[in-house]
Amino acid sequence: MKALEVVRPGALTTVQDLGRPGYAHLGVPRSGALDSGAHALANRLLGNPPRAAALETTLDGVGLRAVGGPVTVVVTGAPCAVRVCGRPAPWGAPLLLPAGAELEVGRAESGVRAYVAVRGGFAVEPVLGSRSTDLLSGLGPPALSAGVLLPVGPAGPDPVAGADALAVPGPPAELVLPLRLGPRADWFTAQSVTGRLLRARYRVSASSNRIGLRTEAGPPLVRARGGELPSEGMVLGAVQVPPDGYPVVFLADHPVTGGYPVIGVVPAGPALDAAAQAGPGLPVRFVIAGR
Repeated sequence: MKALEVVRPGALTTVQDLGRPGYAHLGVPRSGALDSGAHALANRLLGNPPRAAALETTLDGVGLRAVGGPVTVVVTGAPCAVRVCGRPAPWGAPLLLPAGAELEVGRAESGVRAYVAVRGGFAVEPVLGSRSTDLLSGLGPPALSAGVLLPVGPAGPDPVAGADALAVPGPPAELVLPLRLGPRADWFTAQSVTGRLLRARYRVSASSNRIGLRTEAGPPLVRARGGELPSEGMVLGAVQVPPDGYPVVFLADHPVTGGYPVIGVVPAGPALDAAAQAGPGLPVRFVIAGR
């Protein structure tokens, strides 16, 4: 059986696919890869189906060793140094790892999360139809630790696509998030919505994680009404405002319900992928979606 052995797990490396949508009524979050575009690219370059499971690293990469035979891998997402048996190797292009060879994925040079895919996908045991690690509910495989063997599934019929002409992205100057206002925008003063949320710059907080991107440093939002809001359903990209007044953008491991008012929603797509790569301290602006 072909597998990849975890030599160095990194700060936080998890198995992620497209998640487990459709179970919110059971209290199960969607989960899945935060940067869906980088995950999709990695699988396409290897000829994998879109749902194939890959690894999502956080900040400082991961170290892996090929066991049981040669495997083909690729690294996408946050640009980083890639080495095979200590020698430099290309980022964003398929790489052949002979049996016993080690892949070292280094620290993110910009962004936060890299994606390591293998031809055939990681064949860990699925839970509710997904192999994703969900940090909130605990479903799926645990975060990686040294010595764990990750089985590799059989390769599909599609060939390895080869490298795209990928330009290595530099660090962004700011994160711009399109926002569809509602359903609870009326819980905030008009000045908070138009004069603060849509005009001010916030900053990505170091407390951000797979559950949500937290903001800080901008002007806190002020409620127009007090009292408590009964818990209601939450969706991917919902912008919830806790009592401190600083918006929180819900990401893949977000809870399915919440009791703080949602001032708007960031639509799924490139903006949420960018949010997945936003490091602490990056300026954040909210703009009305479609403008």
